[in-house]
Amino acid sequence: MSGDRVADIVMYALFLILPVSALLARRVPLKRTMAMALAWVAVFAVGLLIVSQQHRLSGITSIFSDQQVQGSETRITMAEDGHFWADVTINGIGRRMLIDSGATTTALSAATAAAAKLDTDESPFPAVLNTANGMVSARTATVAELTVGNVTARDFGVVVSPAFGDTDVLGMNFLSRLASWRVEGKTLVLVPATA
Repeated sequence: MSGDRVADIVMYALFLILPVSALLARRVPLKRTMAMALAWVAVFAVGLLIVSQQHRLSGITSIFSDQQVQGSETRITMAEDGHFWADVTINGIGRRMLIDSGATTTALSAATAAAAKLDTDESPFPAVLNTANGMVSARTATVAELTVGNVTARDFGVVVSPAFGDTDVLGMNFLSRLASWRVEGKTLVLVPATA
């Protein structure tokens, strides 16, 4: 056993001995102490579950959201991976999309297109895109309504391909519809165009 491992075991033993000795010195009934300990374990377990599954808890997680509407702006906090991810509604279907100013066009996965009931047969010819992963064949489609915070784009052109995997990307064709967008520190600020 390494010296660091022994030091960790001693530290954990002290963390356990101190509260147990304090409880024994106060002569707290064992049943009540165990009930209290189980209650605290349950509280921490529920808290950990909520934090780890916040992306699946729609509505409840607005307090955890990294996307907020403040005045006329939608503000999106940078994720831990260094990217900006937006909570987007596409024809009424909620998705989390990567905002990529290096992408010319908004690109949707085949699963998202199917969920949003997009007609990918609008054009008889596929589009050929030059992506970071090479050339990709994609179908074009039009989204009736795409919303990010307080920004709504109607009759919005997208490309759809199984080659995109599970990732949906908001590209420059979305950002160019805004009055402005900017990055302030670790926050992306979207300002909708006035009607």
